[in-house]
Amino acid sequence: MGPSAPSSPVQGHTSVLCCLWWQQSSTTHHRGDLFSYPAHYSGDLDCVFIPHGVIMDRTERLARNIMDDLGDHDIVVLCVLKGGYQFCADLVDRIKALSRNSNRSIPMRVHFIRLKSYLNDRSTEDLHILGAEDLSFLAGKNVLIVEAIVGTGKTMKTLLKHVEAFRPKMIKVAGLLVKRVPHNWACLPDYVGFEIPNRFVVGYALDYNEYFRDLNHICVISESGKIKYKI
Repeated sequence: MGPSAPSSPVQGHTSVLCCLWWQQSSTTHHRGDLFSYPAHYSGDLDCVFIPHGVIMDRTERLARNIMDDLGDHDIVVLCVLKGGYQFCADLVDRIKALSRNSNRSIPMRVHFIRLKSYLNDRSTEDLHILGAEDLSFLAGKNVLIVEAIVGTGKTMKTLLKHVEAFRPKMIKVAGLLVKRVPHNWACLPDYVGFEIPNRFVVGYALDYNEYFRDLNHICVISESGKIKYKI
């Protein structure tokens, strides 16, 4: 399915939503045997949901959108670990490439924080923010939070509240994936890669109990895979 625009306005966010994103249908998937992936995950995946090449093309488009909006500003990038590190690295690389070949350039600093709220495939109410105890250096700065996936928005809302306490000049959020779940409009990222059904996905640094980060593609884990790696 192609680019889609939001059907309702975003409420309670500090900036304007990027007007288009890619809506991934629940029926859009690819047989795993059509792609290369580590043999040790054989039988652990239902399907390849978003191939690596599609992720790269979409990331380049997001980088262009960010350049258009923020090309005149210094940026502090807050990379949300662990799942966001690959998306952040690829996004920053593409912003730097565009900056090198543009009349405008974006000076960037990257800072890493870690959020943990999942046990197996369930989100818990207990959110831990590591590496964000003192973000006083964000005062007066333009901040771009880079996150791999946004579900209900509760985690992002908590993080935004924490970051806002350090009085940055501006906050924008780039999210590779947004799950199609009720009531997440209030915390929708400014830059969205793909809207996906509410399924548990792995790969491209997204994990299930620390497994599957080494997949290049974004995939749907099988029930046998969940059992195999459950803790």
